[in-house]
Amino acid sequence: MSRSSSAPRSSYRVGLLLGIGAYGLWGLFPLFWPLLEPASALEILADRFLWSFVFLALVITLTRSWSRLRPALSQRRNLALLVVATVLISLNWGVYIWAVNSGRVVEASLGYFINPLVIVLLGTLVFKETLRRLQWTAVGIAAVAVAILTLGFGGVPWIALALAFSWAGDGVVKKIVGMDPIASLTIETAYATPVAAVYLIWLQAQGELVFGHSSPGNTVLLMLTGVVTAVPLVMFGGAANRIPLSTIGVLQYLTPTIQFIIGITVAGEVMSTFQWIGFVVVWLALAVFTYDGVRHARRTREGIADEPGIDEVEAPV
Repeated sequence: MSRSSSAPRSSYRVGLLLGIGAYGLWGLFPLFWPLLEPASALEILADRFLWSFVFLALVITLTRSWSRLRPALSQRRNLALLVVATVLISLNWGVYIWAVNSGRVVEASLGYFINPLVIVLLGTLVFKETLRRLQWTAVGIAAVAVAILTLGFGGVPWIALALAFSWAGDGVVKKIVGMDPIASLTIETAYATPVAAVYLIWLQAQGELVFGHSSPGNTVLLMLTGVVTAVPLVMFGGAANRIPLSTIGVLQYLTPTIQFIIGITVAGEVMSTFQWIGFVVVWLALAVFTYDGVRHARRTREGIADEPGIDEVEAPV
């Protein structure tokens, strides 16, 4: 085997391992957030923004990558759009942390299962992009699933919908801005850090701050929220540069699958019959969606004309 042929294979293997590692770590988040209690979800959110900014700024400084922020910093429009993205990511992170620490991991996993379908739906609304027939079929099946799950949860699964739409909305904004995930998240955390710091100071004044007042282990874990946030994102960036989008499209379901398993086994959440039926219908929608993506990628490689559609993957930071 020549070096020229072995190099791409080696790069693919590295990318695949990085992708599995990134989505696997994101899937394990429901095991991490409960370790931060007795801190409230809002305090954990504030610490996550603060320490994520510190860690990301350190990474960008060490890699001399501050130029990656230039596309946003040089345009007022992009700076304004990233304010919107900051609000959306705040909602996503806050709802997710609260859901996990409130024993609603399964519903949170649903949000990330349906997220790819919400992304393509927003793509048609915002960018006037066209969906392929099988993509429309998958979105329709997912809508039926949400209706079934509304019965199963005894109400609209707002946690799942809030997570899916806030993350998809954040992805739409980042697509408009045209920045890579690490650079955009650095700016988002920079925007949120002053607000987070003020909130933490207020908690201290009220005598309710957990950081530094619980145990050394708890304090260290709260500081590690920055590392926990950034490391899988860096791994995702490495994977995205080495493996096809279609492969990442399949790997992305690793995160909600692990979350779902943790919710059932570790958190001990009980699923009703309607909930099981709803999840099965969601998985059917994702099977159709994934089949379409893989088929489209294969036809593209073979030079076969195919319907236009949306093929986007966002990192679930």
